[in-house]
Formats: sequence, structure tokens, C-alpha cells
Amino acid sequence: MINSGIFGIGTYLPEKVLTNFDMEKIVDTTDEWIVSRSGIRNRHVVAEGQATSDISVIAAQRALENAGLEAKDIDMFIVATATPDMLFPSTACIVASKLGIVGPPAFDIAAGCTGFVYALTLANSFIKSGIHKRILVIGAESLTRILDWTDRSTCVLFGDGAGAVIVGETERNGIVHSVLGADGSGGHNLTLPAGGSALPASHETVDKRLHYVHMNGPEVFKFAVRAMAKSCKEVLEKAGMTVSDINWFVPHQANIRIIESASQKLGIPMEKVLVTLDKTGNTSAATIPITIDMAVKEGKIKKGDKLLAVAFGAGLTWGAVVLEW
Repeated sequence: MINSGIFGIGTYLPEKVLTNFDMEKIVDTTDEWIVSRSGIRNRHVVAEGQATSDISVIAAQRALENAGLEAKDIDMFIVATATPDMLFPSTACIVASKLGIVGPPAFDIAAGCTGFVYALTLANSFIKSGIHKRILVIGAESLTRILDWTDRSTCVLFGDGAGAVIVGETERNGIVHSVLGADGSGGHNLTLPAGGSALPASHETVDKRLHYVHMNGPEVFKFAVRAMAKSCKEVLEKAGMTVSDINWFVPHQANIRIIESASQKLGIPMEKVLVTLDKTGNTSAATIPITIDMAVKEGKIKKGDKLLAVAFGAGLTWGAVVLEW
């Protein structure tokens, strides 16, 4: 049987950093308010003229270098994002083109903050089936482009960034198991209402600020804690593992209170939980690869370590994956 795993990783965080003290000058908030409710202190912001495809390419090049590969060695491109360059063509097609590649399939996945877990699961299936050999999976967001900077409940939470991994055949366990789920009945709690076929762009949609993120924070919080705990328990059971087998818990970096609540429900001590949101804010589909890459660079994650990654997002969606580094 073919095993699939990650053997190259690279990330990119834009140079510009927006601190909580900077946010105090933009909207009615304070550093203490933001930290106490989210754990976030800083977030990165894409430069003027910099699109999701641009930050994706940088992360991809770093992942390729880390894996000792070239772009021509990749036979599929998947980009998970809620902030594509445009509705079409897909950001993945743009990324492949910018990397000088023609031919391999390329497409985007829209699963909100769960996008990277969805994309990783799909790539795993393609590798195990033998259809593809090396797949570039990218989670990337330019969320600051779709924030309402007059809404303090949302604009303080999000940041920009990209994380890329190379997925391919491995002799190790690699990606052990994953579970995915969705509940569209709760989708109205986290939306970008206008710009699609339901509400095409118009003077009215612009005036009503419908081209920005709209979120029912309390409902998303409750959903997140339930979904993260449930999906982690399910994926561990299917993998034939328990919490004690896990070296590192890699939760989606949305809110420290959500992370702490989910960890408590699972019985995972915070010493085994990787947290980066204080430095990056919520980068949606990019949080998990960014967090893993930071931990690898810091020497925390070592070869053979078992990771439990979990996310929740717009849809509403959820997903968890167990993998051996």
C-alpha cells in the first residue's frame, strides 16, 4: 500500500506588521481588549498590489527548496483560500503559471479556515490512489483585503499569510487518517455576503458594506469548540490512537479561548499545544502550515513526531488530521 506524507514545507508572512496598538488608532479598541478576548497581539498585512497568488508563490518556492525539488516536479496544484485573486481563474492556476508550469491540474478549495485540512486530505487520496506523485498544497489568505475596518469585532482578528507543503509517497506513516465535515445550515454565521450570484456587486451592496466579512462571533465560538473536540476524537479513534500518542496538537489559530476550551475537552495539556496566533492573528486556511513550519524551525517538531491538526471554518466546515512528521 502506498503511504502519503509531507516532505517539504514553506511559509510566508508579509513584511508589514499591524500591532494591537496600531489597531487602537484605526478602530475603537484597546490592546488589552484584543488580547483578553482573542490572544492576538500582531497580524501581518499584504503590501499594496500584493495578491494571494503572490504570497502563495513565495511559500511554494520555499517548500520546494525545503524538499529539494523544482516546480516542474509537481504534478498537481491545490490552493485552499477564502480570498482568491478573483472568482476565476483559480488562484492555483495563477500560482502554477507564475511558477512557470503548464499541464498539471490546478484548482482551489473553498472551505474557509478548514481549507488546508480539506486540501491535504484530498492530496493524500490522490497520492494513495497512485494517480499523482507530488502535489503542492497551499493554504493562503489576504484577509485584510476583505475586512470592514469599522467593525472592531472582526477587523482585529485576521491577518495575511501563506503556507505550502509538498505531499508525496513516503515509506513512513505520513498522513495517518483524516476526517472532514460540514453543516451548511450554520453557514449564515460566517459569510462574505456580496460579490457572488446571490448578491452581485452593485452600488447598494457596496453602500451596505456587504463585500466584507460578516461574523456572528458567539455562535461561531460555540460551534468551533464542539466541532474541534468531536472531530479530534473521531480521527484519533479511526487512526487507532489516543491523545497520549500525540506529540503536538496543532489547532486552527482563531482564538486562544477556543484553543484552550478544545484542549481541555480533549484532555491535552497546553504544553503540547502549538500557538502562534499572538504573532499572526487568524490567517484562515494558512494557520496550520504556518504553525507547523514555525514549530519545526524552533526545533519543537522533530522527525517521527505525531501531530493532531484540527480546524473549523466558514461553511460551516470542520476537519482533523493525524500525521507523522
